[in-house]
Amino acid sequence: MNSDNPTKQISLNLVAICIFGMTISSLVTPLINVSSTLPIAIVAAIIAGTTIDNFFLKSTIATLVVDAIAGTKDAYRQRIVHHEAGHFLVAYLLDIPITGYTLSAWESWRQGRSAQGGVMFAPPQAAISSRLLAQYCTVWMAGIAAERLMYDRAEGGGEDRQKLRGILFVAGKQQQELVRQENAATLQAKTLIQTHWDAYQALVIAMKDRASVAECCQQIDRLKSPTL
Repeated sequence: MNSDNPTKQISLNLVAICIFGMTISSLVTPLINVSSTLPIAIVAAIIAGTTIDNFFLKSTIATLVVDAIAGTKDAYRQRIVHHEAGHFLVAYLLDIPITGYTLSAWESWRQGRSAQGGVMFAPPQAAISSRLLAQYCTVWMAGIAAERLMYDRAEGGGEDRQKLRGILFVAGKQQQELVRQENAATLQAKTLIQTHWDAYQALVIAMKDRASVAECCQQIDRLKSPTL
């Protein structure tokens, strides 16, 4: 949950650091009486592993490592659950079936999914109409909207924004229309979360406790505004 693809950038940075470290080690190892082949072998193994992860495993290992490190910070975990609760609440309010959710890369990976935490939805049962597409756009932007409401700015949502723009591009939207629809979806998501704020806060607590999807939906039904 960060920039458009932070784990890939971190992997590339790691390769650069390893190359720099290999250069330094070639100068230092003769001074400390250590075989120069050892650090070179270690660095080469790291570079090879990072390359394989980056190009063949879709940065899964890097994602797991970065998420595990970041997950030790309470502020990061709080931001994640508020982000995902935004997706969950808006999807439920717009009658988009929710099949599950995870709050970390590790949880997602253990469930056999890609190493990205998030809310999962059932696939559409019919052709996607323009109305349904607009609803999905609102759901995709709901995490960003929730973060902005809670923290004034969003640190996550890069992949959500990429997904929305990719779908709209395939649908034939031009850049100006794409940006307009993205902004409209964000505003709609923000309005829904604000309108059902009590339900959103209860959902955050339920998701922290890893309540089931059904239990989360019950919390929303119990506290949502009767305006919808």
